[in-house]
Amino acid sequence: MNDIAVMICGHGSRDEDATREFAAMVERVKRRLPYPVEHGYLEFARPIIRDGLGKLAAGGARRILAQPAMLFAAGHVKNDLPWELNSFAAETPGVAVEYGRDLAVDVRLLAAARERIEAAERGAGSVIAREDAALLVVGRGTNDPDANSNVAKVMRMLWEGMGFGWGAVAYSGVAHPRVNAALSRMTRLGFRRIVVFPYFLFTGVLVKRIYAQADEIAALSPDIEIVKAGYLNDHPLVEDTLVERVGEMLSGGNVMNCRLCKYRERVIGYEAEVGTPQAGHHLHVRGIGTDADRAKPHHHHHDGDGHHHHHHGHGHSHE
Repeated sequence: MNDIAVMICGHGSRDEDATREFAAMVERVKRRLPYPVEHGYLEFARPIIRDGLGKLAAGGARRILAQPAMLFAAGHVKNDLPWELNSFAAETPGVAVEYGRDLAVDVRLLAAARERIEAAERGAGSVIAREDAALLVVGRGTNDPDANSNVAKVMRMLWEGMGFGWGAVAYSGVAHPRVNAALSRMTRLGFRRIVVFPYFLFTGVLVKRIYAQADEIAALSPDIEIVKAGYLNDHPLVEDTLVERVGEMLSGGNVMNCRLCKYRERVIGYEAEVGTPQAGHHLHVRGIGTDADRAKPHHHHHDGDGHHHHHHGHGHSHE
């Protein structure tokens, strides 16, 4: 009997739309993989990561390929997920848990991003040449400069590859500039159109906030067309990339790029974080439910975990 199984690890969100989109993606990926597949979330939503791992182990899996469905390697990919996986493996003799790499900057994801932007342009109210338009790519924002810089790389490749007149990045939280500040500056550059593209896998509190901020700036700038592009979501190329990452674990090709990791290298401004012990920083919001769950009467939470944990300045935006 095949003892390999796949665990798709998600960020989790307070927003039920986000969890529905994630679960739908997992169902599509299941149809493409010849192994049992489960999923779980680090934060807010259920099932939590441990639930999915436990279900696979109970079903006979002895080699679990744990794949993060996350764009870049920041605190969740470098700390929180490894903590979850290592804790489960230590408590579950006979089950090996292998860890995949982030989706990263990938030509397929860039192609999916281009199609989302092109669709937004087609749906806009007028025809404006790309050289007369600017592109704002919005990332989640973390306290890891390597992950933040990847958003800038995505923006630059889309800017140059698609021929926009200008390009800029913004972040939904933690890092700067924030969306409203970046858009306010861009409206003074003289472009007729600004395309706002959230480089996110799924919707959620943050994506909805990005669109709301774009609407606010649009209302203040009636002479500039501000176009909201769709996030990546159910694009087939996203699933292609995820499936390939799972395959890399089987072939031994799942090597994460750690050359600018602040925990391994003396990155400017983060020198003190080299060698920081790996720890989970998400436990205070693990499995507590979406906003809709918490709005239900008599909702009780218990995840059976009594372990204490230590924070070391990990900051990120909760969805």
